[in-house]
Amino acid sequence: MNRNLSGILSKLLASASLLAASTVFAAGNTSAEQSQYLEESRKVAQEFMQTLGGTLKKQLALGGAESAIGVCKEIAPALANEYSKNGRVVKRVSLKNRNPVQGVPDAWEQNVLAGFDLAQQQGKPLSGMEVSTVRDEADGRWFRYMKAIPTQAMCLQCHGQPSDISEGVRALLLKEYPQDKAVGYSEGQVRGAISIKRLLEVMPVTD
Repeated sequence: MNRNLSGILSKLLASASLLAASTVFAAGNTSAEQSQYLEESRKVAQEFMQTLGGTLKKQLALGGAESAIGVCKEIAPALANEYSKNGRVVKRVSLKNRNPVQGVPDAWEQNVLAGFDLAQQQGKPLSGMEVSTVRDEADGRWFRYMKAIPTQAMCLQCHGQPSDISEGVRALLLKEYPQDKAVGYSEGQVRGAISIKRLLEVMPVTD
């Protein structure tokens, strides 16, 4: 990581730590408490995307699209990890993921993303496109939230049509992400989503 990105990362993680501390739901929580986590998830998603988007804009202005790849590769996962504390897991997922380790959606996330795509095709605005629910899963009972990420004009430099992506960017993407699927987008499409899950209750172990 270059010095510029390293300095940006340090500032972002210091800011993110202010929101990272929170408590885990206990069994028997009320709907009011779940509403509280919905509002918290909205806040985290908004701050995450504003921070990441602002950092990308600065890096694009400083060094162009090739240098901005480092923001998504290094800073975005580090920021997500900093928010993922005390029972909360934060990540970015997409049906056409770039990072096969961190960006692959689970079955529920895939269904939500497909629903986002359909809603976008039907003309619904992405600005308020979100889903929240409580789910019983194998490892526990979780509050889950997803917020659609729109494809912005600046995203097209790395996520647009392959023929419109510069040769230097294509070469770097091939090096960093040999299994890359995250191209072919147009401005305004659903690029993916912020996915947040919070542990409500650990499932008892059965024999």
